[in-house]
Amino acid sequence: MHQLWNEIDRRLLIKLGTAGLAALSLPGAALAAMAQGFTHGVASGEPGANSVLLWTRYAAASDTALTIELSDSADFARVVAGGSVTAKAERDHTAKITVDGLEAGRWYFYRFVAPDGAKSITGRTRTLPAGPTRAFTIALFSCSNLPFGWFNAYAHAAARNDIDLVAHVGDYLYEYQVGDYPSPKDALPGRDIQPTHEMVSLADYRLRYAAYRADADLQRLHALFPMIAQWDDHEFANDVWKGGAENHNEGEGDWRVREAAAERAYREWMPVADTRWRDYQVGDLATIFLPETRVTARDRQYEIDEIVAGGGDPAAKLKQFAEGAYRDPARQMIGAQQEAWLFDGFARSTRAGTRWQVCAQQVVMGSLFAPPETKDWFGSDQPDHVRRRVETGQFAAKAGLPFNLDAWDGYPAARSRLLAAAQRADADLVTLTGDTHNAWAFDLAEDGRPAGIEIAGHSVTSPGYENYTKGVSDAARVSALRRSSPELKWANTEDRGYVTVQLTREKVTANWHNVETIRTHSPALKGTHSMTAMRGRRAYDAA
Repeated sequence: MHQLWNEIDRRLLIKLGTAGLAALSLPGAALAAMAQGFTHGVASGEPGANSVLLWTRYAAASDTALTIELSDSADFARVVAGGSVTAKAERDHTAKITVDGLEAGRWYFYRFVAPDGAKSITGRTRTLPAGPTRAFTIALFSCSNLPFGWFNAYAHAAARNDIDLVAHVGDYLYEYQVGDYPSPKDALPGRDIQPTHEMVSLADYRLRYAAYRADADLQRLHALFPMIAQWDDHEFANDVWKGGAENHNEGEGDWRVREAAAERAYREWMPVADTRWRDYQVGDLATIFLPETRVTARDRQYEIDEIVAGGGDPAAKLKQFAEGAYRDPARQMIGAQQEAWLFDGFARSTRAGTRWQVCAQQVVMGSLFAPPETKDWFGSDQPDHVRRRVETGQFAAKAGLPFNLDAWDGYPAARSRLLAAAQRADADLVTLTGDTHNAWAFDLAEDGRPAGIEIAGHSVTSPGYENYTKGVSDAARVSALRRSSPELKWANTEDRGYVTVQLTREKVTANWHNVETIRTHSPALKGTHSMTAMRGRRAYDAA
C-alpha cells in the first residue's frame, strides 16, 4: 500500500510541477522541503499548559524516523524540548507526537528533521496559560469547500498576531465528486480536488485531505497557530448520524467501513488527539469543551417531507408530530455518556472559579423558524430539493416547528438538558458553532431564563442564503428571520469569512470578519461586525 501512496505523491508533485508549486505561494524553503519528503507542512494542536501535539507528513519509500526540535526562538539557538516519531506508511506517512515539559502561556517554534538532515518548514505554536489570565482570543472557522473558491479567511487570520488558538468546528473538507457541490458553473477554475469521485474508501479520504492540505493558506494557518478541531458531517458524508448518512447508499458499501475509514483519515491528517471529545483549560479564564455531535450517539434526523408524506393534511400531521415525537426525551444528540462528561465539566469549571464555559461544537443551538416571506425568496429555477424545503418549511413554521431539524432544533429535549445543566452549574455559557454557512448571534434560554449566547460563524467558502435567494437583500432576509425567530439577535446571510472571539474576565466580544471575495486570491476584508456580552448576563448586550 505504501508503494501506491508514494506513487500518488509523485504524480501529484509531477502534476503540480515547479511552476505549480511556486503558485502555492510557499516560501523557497517550503518548496525545497516538499521535494525532500515533507509534503504538507506542519501543524500543531491539543494545547495544554505544559504540552502540545505536533504533526507533519514525510512521504518516503519506507517508514521514516523523524526528530523534533522545539525552541523558544525562530533561529533554534536553544532547543528546549523535542523527541522522535516515525512517519509510518500505514498511517499515510503522517506523524504526530505530544511534546511535554513546556512552560505555560508561551509561544514556541518547532520543526521536524529527517534522517538525511532535511528539515520541515518551521512552525509556531502556543501552550495554554495557567493561573490568572486576563485575555485570550480564539479564531473560529468552519465549512471550507475548496472548489468554491479561495481560502481567503484562512489567509487573513494567518496574517494576524493577536490570535491565541484556532478552533475549526467542522466541514474542514467535503466528500462530493467533482461537479456535484459545487456545480461545474460554480466551481472556480484551478481549485481542483482529488479524487474526482466521491470519497468513500480510506484511499479516497486520504487523497482528499492531501489535496486540501496542499492549499498554501491552510498550510500557513496550521503552521502559525495551534488548532483544536472537531469533525461535522462532510468529513464523513452529508447529514451523518450514528447509523448512516443522507449521502451514503447501498452501492457505496457497508456504512461502518466507510465511517471507520473517514475517522482514520481524519486522525491521520489532523493535529488532534485520538479521542472523540475533550476539553481545554485556559488558566482561570475559560474551559473550552469540544463535544462530538455526529457519529457517536446522534439519532437519525427528522425530515419534514417524510413526516408529511403519504397524503392527508400536512398541517395536521405536523401539529401531531410537534406535540409528540418531536419532543421525545429519548432522542439523543450527543448521548448519555457524553452528556455526563459535559454536564459534569460545566459544574467542575464553575466550582473552580473559571470565568467562561465555552462549548465549541458543530451545529446551531439557537432556534430558527422560516418566516412567511421565504415563499417569495426562492426563484423557480431552484433545484427540487430547495423548493421542497421551502414548502415544508412554511408548513413547519405554521405548526410551530423550526426549519433545520439537522441542528439542535431537531433535538429539543437534548438541547434542554444541555442548557439546563449550564444553568444548574451557574455557567457563563458561550457556544461556538459552524455548519450553516451563515453568521448568527443567538441568545440561548431554557425554561424562560437566560442560559448563554451562541456565536455562529459563517463559512470559509461554502455558499449560504445568498446563493439561493438572489434578488433578496441581506437586510430583508435578516429582518424577516429576526421577526420569526425571537432568539436571533443578529445575522449575516451574504458573506464568507471567520470569527474572532475575544475573552476577557468580564466580557466576551465576537467579531465576524467578512472577506471581500472568494473568487480571487485576496485576504482583504469587506468589513467586521462586533457584538459583546457581559459575564453574568448570559445574553448579548443591546445593539
